[in-house]
Amino acid sequence: MTTKTTKTQEQKLQAQVAKLKATIVDLEARPVRDRGPKSTRTMTIGDAELVVLGKDKDLSHKAAAVQYGLSYGQIYSARFGFTFKPVYKKLRTQ
Repeated sequence: MTTKTTKTQEQKLQAQVAKLKATIVDLEARPVRDRGPKSTRTMTIGDAELVVLGKDKDLSHKAAAVQYGLSYGQIYSARFGFTFKPVYKKLRTQ
């Protein structure tokens, strides 16, 4: 390789690094999605029945999570049958 070729490759790499750094800065500046509170306890079958079948089935995932001290993910998982499968099965048979 010649010195000119090496300098050209180095300039290309420096441009790529600068572009990647700009992308990182842009991504870090974006707001993070707020899915609701962190869980303060383990979800019980009773909780699952209330949010899947009971009085709070029409609440949003986030609102139900706040009300019960659970996470968005716990509510989501129960409502879509990833956890508490017997409760989800009752919902499907209704």
